[in-house]
Amino acid sequence: MSATKKIICSLVVALTAVSLGCAIASAADDERVGGIDPQKVLFQHPKYDQTLKQIKNIADQKQNEAKVQIDKESDNNKKAEIFQAMRKEIAEEEQKLMQPLFKEIDLAIRNVATVKKITVVVDKTALFYGGVDITDDVVQELKKKNASGS
Repeated sequence: MSATKKIICSLVVALTAVSLGCAIASAADDERVGGIDPQKVLFQHPKYDQTLKQIKNIADQKQNEAKVQIDKESDNNKKAEIFQAMRKEIAEEEQKLMQPLFKEIDLAIRNVATVKKITVVVDKTALFYGGVDITDDVVQELKKKNASGS
């Protein structure tokens, strides 16, 4: 390959790299990052306290049922099995009751992000610099949706 062809090839590669770098930087400029405090959003969900009470009532009921069964049992292995089954049932009930809240939170995050033209939402503890904290906006969206009965 002649020296001229090598220079032209190198120039084309360099220009392509510069163009690609500019395109990536431009795409990054179009990205808007939002951050939320997921714990705050969950704790301030309008249905959180009610759901927590339901979970506590179910847990108390399951514990009482398990206690009656355990008291009747003399085999420690059986007692342990009853206890483990009770814990599993409580965890499943908790998951079932919390799932609608998680779905509402996800929808509220999406709605706020769309309105604010945010393309990426992460836990705000992952943001070292920049980004927009949308935690309060998401909480307000949840309150608005629950007040209207949606």
